[in-house]
Amino acid sequence: MAGAGVKLLNKRIRSVKSTQQITKAMKMVAASKLQRSQGNMLAARPYSQKLTELMQQLAGKTDIADPLFEVRPIRKRLFLVIASDKGLCGSYNMNVLKFAQIAVDESVAEGVETEIYAVGKKVAEHFSKRGYTVFSSHEDFGGEINSERGSLVGNTMVEAFVGGQFDEVRTVYASFVSTMTQKPVNVAMLPIAPDQAIAQDDEETDDRAVDYIWEPSQEEMFKVLLPLYLRNRVFMTLAESFTSEHAARMISMSAATENAGELIDALTLQRNRERQAGITADLLDIVGGSNAL
Repeated sequence: MAGAGVKLLNKRIRSVKSTQQITKAMKMVAASKLQRSQGNMLAARPYSQKLTELMQQLAGKTDIADPLFEVRPIRKRLFLVIASDKGLCGSYNMNVLKFAQIAVDESVAEGVETEIYAVGKKVAEHFSKRGYTVFSSHEDFGGEINSERGSLVGNTMVEAFVGGQFDEVRTVYASFVSTMTQKPVNVAMLPIAPDQAIAQDDEETDDRAVDYIWEPSQEEMFKVLLPLYLRNRVFMTLAESFTSEHAARMISMSAATENAGELIDALTLQRNRERQAGITADLLDIVGGSNAL
């Protein structure tokens, strides 16, 4: 019996070691993707900040008459929900999906016709299985963001809003606070509230006000920059969400690797004890047989 127990423990130890190698490799891949995604996000921030400053200058001197600022009675609402295509990232997906479902249910309770714009396979599956209407979905981004994907999502939202399909568009995603912390948030995307483009501290406005010479006119510049501003917001939202995903997966795989190591140590100790018990039993049999002779 002892020999059979040792063989079974050896088999379990080999299995756990194999799993540990996989989780360790996934941790390294997630760490690499996190570094790249976080680098892209940080590199895009100066452009985003400068574009916002420029929009503040224009919006402060131009009468806002653009469809993206149009406030309508909310009869139809679209939620852009961003999560991952794959699992193995701890509670990341569940936190975002629970947060999003609460927001969607509250919207439905208000009597507003609500649909889901899913970015991530997990989002599409979650809401489809529960009977929610999925307006559109992207299930092949794989946690990678680029300008084309940002423009695709942004253009889809703008067309749906300007075309009158929805009166409001909101976004639910995991905001990247730090490698250890990702916070689900629910923010309005369309219509653009004037304070999103204009809001600025009065003291800073007095200190930093610059009288630009605009070519072409401010109105024409505003019409060109407004869609760019919105697409940039979408890009930064996707970048934060995907960075949060890679951070959550790296932490999850790191914990899984450590747990596998602890389990290997416990199984090895148990195996050694059973092996020692078997040796002791054999010695006792030999000594007992010798005494009998």
